[in-house]
Amino acid sequence: MKFLSNIPGWLKNKYILSVIAFVVWMIFFDAKDILTQRERTRELRQLQDSKAYFASEIAKEQKALEELKSNPAAIEKYAREKYMMKKDNEDLYIVEPATPKE
Repeated sequence: MKFLSNIPGWLKNKYILSVIAFVVWMIFFDAKDILTQRERTRELRQLQDSKAYFASEIAKEQKALEELKSNPAAIEKYAREKYMMKKDNEDLYIVEPATPKE
């Protein structure tokens, strides 16, 4: 038992060993360990940001829809911009921005 004499007294205490084993188990081996909880918290934050973004997009699209339902000029503008429609006596020119050459 000479090898036990080199171990400090606080490492021989069964309560301290139990607490150390519990902390190690909770940090690394448990299903709800700290590393997994941090990852889930980060994912939750990203999902909440996505939810806020999509809620604002839905509100914007609903506003545009109400505008299209009530304003005939908005319908004409939408058709001209999105579907490249024109009147019979008009010419339509599409100007695309120049892309930089590599």
